[in-house]
Amino acid sequence: MNMRVSSPVPGTLAESKAARVSVSAAQARFSLRARGDLAPLNAALGLNLPDRIGTRAASGDIEVLRLGPDEWTVVAPTAEINRLIAACAGVYADLPHSLVDISGREVTLLIEGPQAAELLTLGCARDIETIGIGEGRRTIFDGVTVVLWRDGENRFRMDIWNSFVSHLGHLLETGCKELAADIA
Repeated sequence: MNMRVSSPVPGTLAESKAARVSVSAAQARFSLRARGDLAPLNAALGLNLPDRIGTRAASGDIEVLRLGPDEWTVVAPTAEINRLIAACAGVYADLPHSLVDISGREVTLLIEGPQAAELLTLGCARDIETIGIGEGRRTIFDGVTVVLWRDGENRFRMDIWNSFVSHLGHLLETGCKELAADIA
């Protein structure tokens, strides 16, 4: 596993009547690239890789989001890192692929509350409402590349590089306060 360098501590970054932004606990995260018959990888991961960009699949605690024609993000509990690496290595001869452990590179922010979607419009030009519940997208938030997962009507996860947590956290904190002022 990659060594976690300067990762923020899990907990709440900002909270108001409008929304809450918090740092999620560390998890295993992989970048997966593959082409061709994905059956060997499906068997190794214990799920069928999504076949459409923006769609997700899950099996137990393992989740996969398709980001591109041959690209997926895989998230799982940190205890699964070695098992997933070994399982995918075991099918490499049948399906050459790239599985890169990026666990130490990114942090997940949880954004939830009655105005979570509106809070995201603060820095995201994408129409948030076009991301269906159970889907996700790679997008730009205030000039920063992020992966946005929509878990519910008012619940999102945003995967960002560690180095941008302070910047985006401050921006989201300001947005939480501004939206709460509109409610009052």
